[in-house]
Amino acid sequence: MTDELQDLIEEVVDATKTEQSRVISKIVAMQEPEEVALLLESLPLEQRLEAWENVPEEDRLGILLAMRGDPRESILDTMPLEEMDSLFQEIDAADLIELAESLPNRMVDRALKVMDAQQRKYFEGAQKYKDDLAGHWVTHDFLMLPINAKVRDALRLLRREIPEYVDTLFLVNRAGHFSEAVKISAIMGAPDHIPLVDLSEETFLTLNADDDAVDGAMKVQKSVFTALPVVDEHGKLLGRMDIGTACELVNEYYEHQLMASAGMNEDEDLFAPVLKSTQNRAIWLGINLLTAFLASWFIGLFEATLQQVVALAVLMPVVASMGGISGSQTLTLIIRGLAMGQVTSANLPALLKKELSVGGLNGIIWSIVIGIVASYWFESAMIGIVISLAILANIVAAALSGVVIPVVLDKLKLDPALSGAVILTTVTDIVGFVAFLGLGSLLLI
Repeated sequence: MTDELQDLIEEVVDATKTEQSRVISKIVAMQEPEEVALLLESLPLEQRLEAWENVPEEDRLGILLAMRGDPRESILDTMPLEEMDSLFQEIDAADLIELAESLPNRMVDRALKVMDAQQRKYFEGAQKYKDDLAGHWVTHDFLMLPINAKVRDALRLLRREIPEYVDTLFLVNRAGHFSEAVKISAIMGAPDHIPLVDLSEETFLTLNADDDAVDGAMKVQKSVFTALPVVDEHGKLLGRMDIGTACELVNEYYEHQLMASAGMNEDEDLFAPVLKSTQNRAIWLGINLLTAFLASWFIGLFEATLQQVVALAVLMPVVASMGGISGSQTLTLIIRGLAMGQVTSANLPALLKKELSVGGLNGIIWSIVIGIVASYWFESAMIGIVISLAILANIVAAALSGVVIPVVLDKLKLDPALSGAVILTTVTDIVGFVAFLGLGSLLLI
């Protein structure tokens, strides 16, 4: 899609105002809503709004739903009320749940007024749960029958239109509690009089509405089914989380992890206003500045040593860089493990031992290489020994920090992807500088 997207961007940007309507209509007709959404996000704000004016009305809702939060808001903020009301005529609960974060409350209320009672009930039910819980993302288009239903009842139900991502039929008791699940493939060819419960799956996972949404989504992905039922604390069936919703949640989570590692939001618009982008990024630049000053303060403690041995000042970036790279490799590995639920208190000691071993072996190899280079460069074996020991100490410390920092942050309910890298850099800089300059003070002066 990359080359095709680039061609589409150039086609829209190069089109004159009179040609743009034809170009946009052609693109919308030929591309999926997700591709059109990505195209709009890739256009400068003024051209994005011009292109949006030429998007057919019947295609607008699907495209908006596929867009990220910030670029979607840039369009919604400019839409007149009558266009909004037209958009809401075909909206359902699932669509409004997706759009609600980009709409002011008054617009959500307008959308709810044109919804039928059942869809409004679904929306209000989802709002009882925060957007990081599975209960917020349930869908209600599933097949359900009472626990005493037979194959003939299921076949009658299957003659209707089957919703997307449906490969099982849910059975509930009189109180509406989830009881069993039956694969549609098992129903086909079975005698009409057989109770469905006799064909049910022996083990079938359910999600609790209070479960973490991403954890639930990963369970759906790992299951052999296209959807899993979501129940409340009493076991009542609320809906299901299907594989489409699950993939969206997991993709958004990993995009959040990637952007958070740079102190940014995954919804940030590529062409967001300068002031807004500046504000979003300034806080982490400020935090990084404070940590840099802290590292500089430790360097200042060895000012006399640096004045006497210039070689130490020249080699300091090497020590910090080796520790930083080594630590970031471990940090990335552990953050991924935490995200996938692979890191627990049970396997943490073994994982720590393994990473310290890797750090120690890498430290020995590269400390020897760098020590030899430094010895020849500055014609001093002692300088080679000093930097070798400092590199070894810093890489081992980086391995330790790369494991401990994200685990501690996760225990404190803080996002390790957001702040882990900043803390790790500070630790490796300080350990590296103190080890290097401290050894220099002891062995060279």
